[in-house]
Amino acid sequence: MDQYKHGAQYPRAVNPAGLAAPGGHYSHVLVANGLIFVSGQLPIDGDGGKLTDRPFEAQAEQVLANLASALAGVGSDVNKLAQVRVYIVDVGHWSSFNEIYARWAGDARPARAVVPVPALHFGLKIEIEAIALQ
Repeated sequence: MDQYKHGAQYPRAVNPAGLAAPGGHYSHVLVANGLIFVSGQLPIDGDGGKLTDRPFEAQAEQVLANLASALAGVGSDVNKLAQVRVYIVDVGHWSSFNEIYARWAGDARPARAVVPVPALHFGLKIEIEAIALQ
């Protein structure tokens, strides 16, 4: 393709250690031209265990740990996040999530959206996707 003749990089798919294998035809992370795209992370531990029966707070902490692992796996971190999109099944969890997220993100303040949705896979309560810089 012509766009790759002018110094652009081919996208590179990465499935960082510490994350369960993707549950479908996708990669946890795609790196392209200095940007990192993190696929939606669910509250699933590194062994593939779904935290379906755990409280929202435990699920939120697991998802943020997964996001941190995804970023670390390609040499990035929370301070390089540009945008975060959070899906929650109950807008009543917003304040609890915001508190957990603020503690996790520290001084980083990427653009963010929290989107209430009717349901997520496996009956889980939260999913997060993100874009970061390398």
